[in-house]
Parts: sequence; structure tokens; C-alpha cells
Amino acid sequence: MSSFRFYDKKDVLSVVRIRRFETKLGERIQVLADPKQLEASLQRSSASFVLLGVPEDIGVKANHGVGGTDSAWLSFLHAFLNIQSSDFLDGNNILLLGHFDFSGMEKLIEQNAHDFEEKVEAYRHAVNQIDDEVEQIIHIITQNKKIPIVIGGGHNNSYPCIKGAAKGFYKAGVIPIAQINAINLDAHADFRPMEGRHSGNGFTYAENDGYLEKYCVIGIHENYIPQNVWMDMVNNPFVDCITYEDIFVHEKRTFLQAVGHATAFTDDTLCGIELDMDCIENTLSSAGSPAGVSVNQARQYLNFAAADSKVAYLHICEGAVQLSDGRKADGTGKLISYLVSDFVKAMMT
Repeated sequence: MSSFRFYDKKDVLSVVRIRRFETKLGERIQVLADPKQLEASLQRSSASFVLLGVPEDIGVKANHGVGGTDSAWLSFLHAFLNIQSSDFLDGNNILLLGHFDFSGMEKLIEQNAHDFEEKVEAYRHAVNQIDDEVEQIIHIITQNKKIPIVIGGGHNNSYPCIKGAAKGFYKAGVIPIAQINAINLDAHADFRPMEGRHSGNGFTYAENDGYLEKYCVIGIHENYIPQNVWMDMVNNPFVDCITYEDIFVHEKRTFLQAVGHATAFTDDTLCGIELDMDCIENTLSSAGSPAGVSVNQARQYLNFAAADSKVAYLHICEGAVQLSDGRKADGTGKLISYLVSDFVKAMMT
């Protein structure tokens, strides 16, 4: 985990806006007692959730996408740590671990790759290193029976989240085999062929490597499902999906019925909860869209999924405050903070 930066209480309080007669989440949130003794510190912590950031856009660029998904983490953190700590949400049940910094790796690629194809190949090679580091820390968190909350970054990080959680909960004796399920609210299936690691094939690799048993994706857009991906999904009994059009255009079922179908399909073992910000209409992300679910529906999804699943982890990804093409949206971090708080509240009730 050479790229990980652990936080201390001074780091946290530096972004908290202290107000008299109020208690912010950042004043109550836990940090590691001793980063040099990660496992021992996790075991001693009373927190149920471990929050960490993977602010990178290497996986997105490896998928020919627009960079900028590395920009959401700090914006989210400033919003989240300034939520009120109260009976609705007590920060003491969350441990803020820190974030990965892969900027040096990205800078090296930018300086040394000579053309587009060479850059893509280098990015895909770099994603393998990101996989290894993210998996390692998720493994340690879950083998100590805590729930990771991972804020990205690209959707490539679904793979190390699934792999790390499957191995960690197996080692902890929570599951009989190192294999979990996943549900995903996403405009795209991210089930593309294994052509080299990128943000579009995390679930493909997780299933192929035996760490993902069942996968259900909600809200995929029919206009952006490649035919080969569609055929791979419909011919796989362990993969299910409900398209955006079937929910909102053809009205074959309601949104919450679709979420209920996904949680029922994956209820036989622990389940990773995934949310790609590109599913929310007009939200800045690497592949944003004017058509999508509403903010309230995204919040309902996390509330329902957290309450109705055997949760392995939460992963929210692909959001951006600023993309490399210049587009900006200052509210993305605050939106993610609402989503995370909804998830934690649902888990605690």
C-alpha cells in the first residue's frame, strides 16, 4: 500500500467548520490509532464502517474515457465531514482511513507515452497495480469484519473491491467460499471483454477470476450496451439486468421493484453495493447523460439496498467536480455525501 496516505485527527479537523453549539461529523469521526499497526488499530476501533478514497482517473482513461474522476474525493470529504453529527447520524461509527494517491504513476505515463495507443496500453498496465493496492486494503478491512465505503475514482475499482471483500470476509469466517455478489445502479454494465484492465470491465474480471458469483445491474441504457456484452449477460444465469427503458419508458416495473428484484437475486450471500454517478441525470461524470435516475431515486436505491442486502461494501464511483475537458460541477461532492449518509443510516436502523 505504498500509495496510501493515512489521515490523523489534525487532517480531519483542518476541513471541519467548527461552530459553537453544533457538532459536525468530522469532530466525531474516528481515525486510526496507529497507521503502522493497521490491523491492530482496526480491531480496537468500535467503528462499523471504514471510509477511504481512490481518487484516480487512470482506469477511465484506459477505457478511452474523459479524465477527471480523481477530483470528487476532496470535495466529498469537505461536504461529508461538515454534516451534523446527531441522532440521525453519529460520526463515531465511521473510521476515516485516508486515500490513495496514484498521481505519480499517471504523471509518469503522461511524460513517457508517445501516442494515444501507447498511453492506453500504459494506463491498462497501471490499473493492475491499482487493483493490487486497493484489493490489499479492502482485504484487511473486511477480514476485521468492517464495511468499506469506497469513494472513487473509476469503476475499474469494482474489481479490487469485490476481490478484496471476498477474500477478507472468507478469511474472517463470514462466508464459506471467497465469492460474493454485487448489485450496480449504472447506465452501463461494465461487463466488457477482458482486453486489459479498465473502468469498463471490472465485473468481467471479477467473475472470470471466481470472486463474483451473481451480478445484477439496474438502469443500463439500451443505447450503450454493445451487442457482444448483451449476449454475454443474457446467456449467463449468474448475471441479470433491468434496463433503464424497461423501468422508465416501457414501465414494465417501478424503480423500487427493480431494486427489489436485484436484492432478491443476490440475497444468498454477501453483496457489494455499487453506484456509478453516471446513472444520475445531468451529474458530472466521465460518461454523464441527460437521461437517468433522479437524485432522490439514487438515494432510495442506497437506502433500500443497504437495508435489504447482506452488505459487503459500498462503492460510489465515476463522479467528478472537474473533467479534463473543462466541465465543472461544484455540487458533486455534496451529492456523494448525501448518498453515503443515506447508506450508513439505513445500515444502522
